[in-house]
Amino acid sequence: MAREFSFEPKAVPAVETAFRRIATRIPPPASLPVLETLNRYEPIAMRGQPPVVWHRAEGFQVFDAHGNRWIDWSSGVLITNAGHGRREIIDAIVAQAQSGLLTNYCFPSAIRARLVEKLATLLPEPLKKVFLLTTGSETVECAIKLSRAHGVRKGGRQKNVIVSFEKAFHGRTLGSQQAGGIPVLKEWIVNQDPGFVQVPFPDGFRTPDTSFDFFLKSLAAQGVDAGNVAGVILETYQGGSASFAPVEYMQRLRAWCDGHQILLTCDEVQAGFGRTGTLFGFEHYGLVPDITTWGKGVSSSLPLAFVAGRPEIMDQFPAGSMTSTHTGNPVCCAAASASIDLVLNEGLVENSRVQGELLHQRLAATRQKYHQNLAAVDGRGLVAGVHCIRPGTQEPDPDLAWDIIERSMQAGVLMFSPVGFGGATVKISPPLVITREAVLESTQVFDEVVGQAIAARESRA
Repeated sequence: MAREFSFEPKAVPAVETAFRRIATRIPPPASLPVLETLNRYEPIAMRGQPPVVWHRAEGFQVFDAHGNRWIDWSSGVLITNAGHGRREIIDAIVAQAQSGLLTNYCFPSAIRARLVEKLATLLPEPLKKVFLLTTGSETVECAIKLSRAHGVRKGGRQKNVIVSFEKAFHGRTLGSQQAGGIPVLKEWIVNQDPGFVQVPFPDGFRTPDTSFDFFLKSLAAQGVDAGNVAGVILETYQGGSASFAPVEYMQRLRAWCDGHQILLTCDEVQAGFGRTGTLFGFEHYGLVPDITTWGKGVSSSLPLAFVAGRPEIMDQFPAGSMTSTHTGNPVCCAAASASIDLVLNEGLVENSRVQGELLHQRLAATRQKYHQNLAAVDGRGLVAGVHCIRPGTQEPDPDLAWDIIERSMQAGVLMFSPVGFGGATVKISPPLVITREAVLESTQVFDEVVGQAIAARESRA
């Protein structure tokens, strides 16, 4: 059952620090008309996030219109890698809008040319063709299309299987949800494509066997022959849990794909552009995929995503047959180019690595203190997943995760609602501009609210 945070204003302790301010009841009574209007006119599916009505955001902080200020541990769902409200991005957007060119479909434009060249130059060989799109889901649909087309061309129509991983999240559209590994999200499909199969993800937590042999056994158990596999797609780290696969596993997967003419796709929508402490998440594995999908942090603001891959894969379809209405929207291109420059020129990849090490050290200490309730902390760089469990078991505890996130919001640290492992993973992903002082302060708050949430649980038992 999906959960929602209460709109009932609650008196909470006042907070006033260098980075946080809580000066009203939460949510502020004055914000209720906005929350109620959204509930009245938007579908129920849009609900579920903490009731903070964003007014503006700067750097690693979010402000409402009522005097409250949060350290942002969400990046607006991993979007604002270069930081919120960056003047350089705003100026680029304004300049492009004032130029008079707001859209041009697939007709050529200089700004689109500059962006695809910039992306292709940054990416390693052989990822030298770039297809600009709008959302991560759209890029995954494209990767599926490219993989299947390549498979059929190489091995006939039976070579159409797309292998992905359990608990994976690749988007909300038909194909991306079939590639996803969360059964409840695709019950609505009813007639699912039998050419999509999932295998356990080797996180070492829910799947203790992290050997590549287990991957092969899992395929065999489902009657899948390697000769019929067109593509393998996986998130560079699993979005719901922030879990990475072992390096050896990934390198054996790369070799297996090469040996069977199978395309390997890394979904970098959440991982790319410095999030994990490297410019690209797949760098942690010492390999290069055949296809990559990107979004979110590429622009730190406006909707822009892209697919990058080997030229012979990207060029499979004839002119005019693989397009999108808002491909390379010029205003979005301006935002993306400015954001990439900030990530590179300000050393934000290195900051992600350095502050990420501190973040994970502090989270590990909290996890050790409360090991009966926190099973593991996964992730690298400035992304982490803290897995909440019921004491004495490995069963997910979504109630504890929700309580931690609500208490954090009330104390001035903002995260999005629980994800992964039955809604029991607390996801942490601050903008890459976060400072050491802000990491120390926010992790101290987190440690305190975890203790409070567990104590409240025990007092009710």
